Amino acid sequence: MKMMLFAMFCGIGLMVGCDKSSSSNNPPAAPTPPPAHKEGDGHAHDGDTHDDAAKGNVQPGHGGAVVELGTATIGDLTVRASRDKGEIKAGGDAPIDVWVMKSDGKPATVTAVRFWIGTADAKGSIKAKADIEIPAEPNHWHTHAEVPATLTPDAKLWVEVETEKSTKAVGSFDLKR
Repeated sequence: MKMMLFAMFCGIGLMVGCDKSSSSNNPPAAPTPPPAHKEGDGHAHDGDTHDDAAKGNVQPGHGGAVVELGTATIGDLTVRASRDKGEIKAGGDAPIDVWVMKSDGKPATVTAVRFWIGTADAKGSIKAKADIEIPAEPNHWHTHAEVPATLTPDAKLWVEVETEKSTKAVGSFDLKR
């Protein structure tokens, strides 16, 4: 009987044991985070570096510096457009921003804004419906317009604005390539 009790206690001791591996109360070590980038480390984002940003050489944009495309009257609205700096490549995309205002400078009530790059008839292009970029700025629209596989030298950014009255108006901007 004593032998049996001794064996039972030893068995319980082995089950509880001292194994501190996977089933211990110690949580696994947290993974090591990647090293933080430091100002001036010179690594690039779309051609711009942290050094450039620190020197004030980069304007705010989706991918760095911005190319202002100008202002146009589209229907009875005033539209300002910009794109991120960089080469417009056939088959690529271009981040585009537009601001749609009434002629008096107040935000316009617009139901849809569409962009495409190419010709006025959009042949070979894909129209991209833009979204409001920042909810607090209901006149600021953004999307990535696909660049056609065949890009003619006279290709432009085309902007179609649809108002709450379901009227559509189209205008264009030189891409400033």
